[in-house]
Amino acid sequence: MKIALFSDIHANIDALRPVLDDIYARQPDAVYCLGDLVGYAPYPNEVIELIRSKGVPVIAGNYDQGVGLYSDDCGCAYKTDEDESRGVDSITFTNKIIKKENRAYLRSLPAHLRLEFGVNGNPWNLLLVHGSPRKINEYLFEDRADKSLLRMMKNADAHIMAFGHTHKPYHKMIEDEDGSIRHAINIGSVGKPKDGDPRACYVMLEWDGDLNLKDPAGLKVDFIRVEYDVEKAAKAVEESLLPNPFADMLRNGG
Repeated sequence: MKIALFSDIHANIDALRPVLDDIYARQPDAVYCLGDLVGYAPYPNEVIELIRSKGVPVIAGNYDQGVGLYSDDCGCAYKTDEDESRGVDSITFTNKIIKKENRAYLRSLPAHLRLEFGVNGNPWNLLLVHGSPRKINEYLFEDRADKSLLRMMKNADAHIMAFGHTHKPYHKMIEDEDGSIRHAINIGSVGKPKDGDPRACYVMLEWDGDLNLKDPAGLKVDFIRVEYDVEKAAKAVEESLLPNPFADMLRNGG
């Protein structure tokens, strides 16, 4: 079984196109998007329409929720007043150019998706969330304590939990009391990486047969980086009414 997961496109159509090409060239059994289609770049409509044309199931990100509700708040956490001001400019810009039908689509997106596997053996769940099972905009960084992640996954009945929102990819394997492994996977960002690598990022999950949760090697998690024309995307930001620093963030992967 192969499942492709991607997230946090943030209106960067130049990153999304080659990512989708790369995903479908690998012929996964299923493809899911973990939200934040819009914000920070000038192509929210194009991103939404491309994903819809591919029939990709999508859950809502915090930015999608904000724009879907025509809010001036994206639910983001900003470190400085300057960052917050730029964030307001971004969601204001997006709210001005989003098409009515695309806003309605964002408003209709589900919060979570749960996939159950192994129904003929030992059932286990893959939970797809944007921030966390508790809050759409909760940040689960890599330094989150294992016991906190384990408690969260147990409460949500998730053996594998995939999420985005921080734009910083990682994979943690955490042993449960019964010796089974639970997997916490941040799938990174397609359109606005923040890990110092400007290339788009997505994840491919792969396992054979009925996944053995007690085998750490049973689940293969590949973080796939895709080259795209970062400079084209950055110049599109600079030529729009969005704040220019967003362009340099694309160039620097931060």
